[in-house]
Amino acid sequence: MSEQPSPHMPSVAVIGAGSWATAIVKILSEGPVKINWWMRSDEQTRFILEFARNPKYLSDIDLDLLKIVPTHDIREAVQQSDLVILALPAAYVSEALQGLQASDLADKMFFSAIKGMIPETDQLVSSFLQERFGIPADKIGIIAGPCHSEEVAMERQSYLTISASTMPPAWKMGHLLNCRYIHTHVIENDVQGIEYSTVMKNIISLAVGITRGMNYGDNFQAVLVANAMQEIKRFLDAAVPNENRDTNESAYLGDLLVTAYSQFSRNRIFGQMIGKGYTVKSAQLEMNMVAEGYFAVKSLMKMNETLGLDLPVCTFVHKILYEYSSPGREIRVLEARLR
Repeated sequence: MSEQPSPHMPSVAVIGAGSWATAIVKILSEGPVKINWWMRSDEQTRFILEFARNPKYLSDIDLDLLKIVPTHDIREAVQQSDLVILALPAAYVSEALQGLQASDLADKMFFSAIKGMIPETDQLVSSFLQERFGIPADKIGIIAGPCHSEEVAMERQSYLTISASTMPPAWKMGHLLNCRYIHTHVIENDVQGIEYSTVMKNIISLAVGITRGMNYGDNFQAVLVANAMQEIKRFLDAAVPNENRDTNESAYLGDLLVTAYSQFSRNRIFGQMIGKGYTVKSAQLEMNMVAEGYFAVKSLMKMNETLGLDLPVCTFVHKILYEYSSPGREIRVLEARLR
């Protein structure tokens, strides 16, 4: 039986109840920590309290209720925690946090495990938190992959990257997430660089899925992903310059690869449906999950109106999803641009 957390143990609020939030709760519960786990559904909360399983996501995971406190009171979860992890789709962040005031969040350290942009404001999560709640940049960090929740559930060896502008909170979060099947790595001060990279890798995964749905093969995918990595670097260098950034590290290239190639990638699955002729609405209904890249490409391309960068892969996805151009037409344009 697990040891019950003592009062001096760190407390972490996890905001979100989907597969990634459930995976993070599982990882955290491997160590000495109290987890205040917020979810919108009171019914889901009651089920977890009774059966120690999430009924909707990763339901095979046994949850340690000596360490995990499910709740649908977000203020209570945040106020009783030292650290806050946001682990829900970007499209739901604004609504989920609307019951909170800036005073509720004072002196809290936030880590975003979100791989998308706030669609209402076309902002990164870190920028949204700063503007909406006045949270200082040095109180915001990020948790990135490459890491799929399904493999966490199976306890397969996985890697997480943590970044913040100040190292002690990043090291602390890295320590909390490190366990026998999770290795953690800390990168200093590239929160927004990693955020943008995770946003773009989901868009690239949509592009991969679309071409797979159109029966393009491994050779084409390899060229597409190689070009896409150059596209990510080009964007990061312009939007968030950082001379110490190495985009070949796992948080950038590794996360792109796992999202582009994995059977668990919901963005790739969504893209495959579009490539096979599904409408956006029908693909969303059949998946019953959020593909972050769908919302992100609109926000990213809007931002690029100011930057004026050449982003052929992102443009390919945007043209199909938002300008209603046919995949057959846009693939010919993309083919001519790849090298």
